Amino acid sequence: MYKRNFVQLIHFLEADLAIPTNNLLLALRHTEHTPNLLPMILWQYGFVTISELDQIFDWLIS
Repeated sequence: MYKRNFVQLIHFLEADLAIPTNNLLLALRHTEHTPNLLPMILWQYGFVTISELDQIFDWLIS
């Protein structure tokens, strides 16, 4: 994932899905080497619902 897209993804997660920054930071610690797994890590930790995960994937492909 390109750095610019990654920053935009983080903004989308915070602004549109209202994921708290602390939750994102925790998930990001687990994706240092594989940032493209961030949506799955967020879901695995229960920070997003399956519906929100679908929204994230829709955002990523748009």
